[in-house]
Amino acid sequence: MPEDRPPVTLRGFRPTDVPFVSSIVADALHEHYDPGLYLTLSAEWADGFLVAADPYDVPVGFLLGVSQVDREARVLMFAVDRHHRELGVGNLLMSSFLDRCRARGFRRATLEVRVSNATAIRFYARYQYSVVDLLKAYYSDGENGYQMARPLP
Repeated sequence: MPEDRPPVTLRGFRPTDVPFVSSIVADALHEHYDPGLYLTLSAEWADGFLVAADPYDVPVGFLLGVSQVDREARVLMFAVDRHHRELGVGNLLMSSFLDRCRARGFRRATLEVRVSNATAIRFYARYQYSVVDLLKAYYSDGENGYQMARPLP
């Protein structure tokens, strides 16, 4: 991470993060969800909802993980504010998430990504995710997605 940028800290999600997370989702993922969704999902697996916060404790990135299948984690949402990309924030979030998955005894992690998002696909490939399925018209705008997965040894 460049030294002229302040470091981020990793912490759990808080209800006061909803407006910041919603804004990051709208900008980065082009989706709009009911704010109550974040509260509901954070209650299901609190350790799976990681927030990267700037020195003023403002969220600049997050990873929302869920577990809907036995011994399997799913990255439901993952995004970093555009001004904090390529500074290691995404790496911190993903590596911490995978560590938490292993600690919980999960054997596999999955996620979905837009087929047009080559940058994200390359990022996930660096974390040993590979495409396992094509999801037709998966996103709200009709774009196809890939399901990607990786083992958790």
